[in-house]
Amino acid sequence: MTADPRLIVGLDLPSIDAAREMVERLDRAVSAYKIGLTLLARPGGVAFAHELRARGKTVFQDWKLHDIGAQVEGAARAVAEGGCDLLTVHAEPQVMRGAVRGRDAAGSDTKLLAVTVLTSLSDADLTEIGYGAGAADLVARRVRQALDCGMDGVVSSPLEAEKVRAMAVSAGRPGFLVVTPGVRPVGAELGDQQRVATPEAALRAGASHLVVARPVVAAADPRLAAAAITASISGVSV
Repeated sequence: MTADPRLIVGLDLPSIDAAREMVERLDRAVSAYKIGLTLLARPGGVAFAHELRARGKTVFQDWKLHDIGAQVEGAARAVAEGGCDLLTVHAEPQVMRGAVRGRDAAGSDTKLLAVTVLTSLSDADLTEIGYGAGAADLVARRVRQALDCGMDGVVSSPLEAEKVRAMAVSAGRPGFLVVTPGVRPVGAELGDQQRVATPEAALRAGASHLVVARPVVAAADPRLAAAAITASISGVSV
């Protein structure tokens, strides 16, 4: 079975041992993994990320860094120097500029992704937080800022992927990454995601990568679930 590098499986599991076992079960069906805060914060979490990378896997460290520019700069440099393929920071100009400085100082090819609006947030949630704009408008604003700050891509829901892709092409950045969580195969439960689409629809809309966690790692047969997603997107070229 040949893995599709556009599929990133989120190892949203309670322990490093469980995550390592899942990687073994998935074997060659998956070539890219996202490691989130639950695992990164555990003793040995970062070492596990490096272990996967040493095995030839693409590793997405989902830190969602958010601090003053100087702190983000230092953290991004440290992560990049340690070895990381994709790294997330929140899409605020000061944060993004700090991340770019840190990555560049490391002399690394780590790709920096700006988190626009979490896919668990609805327009009602944004109003409750205090934003005066809905998700679509807020994403558009943050995408423009990410492009201006020299980020390599963004994380946004598949519902905004088409607009993000158009903005990137218009800015002369056709290779801009559009990484979409909130991807659910037909019939899968939504969980805590609010703005979702199927894998095929997300790619056709302009996504470059899909992040899928529970539909794979919580499946009775994770390898079969991953293979089904890979098969569903095999005919989609963007």
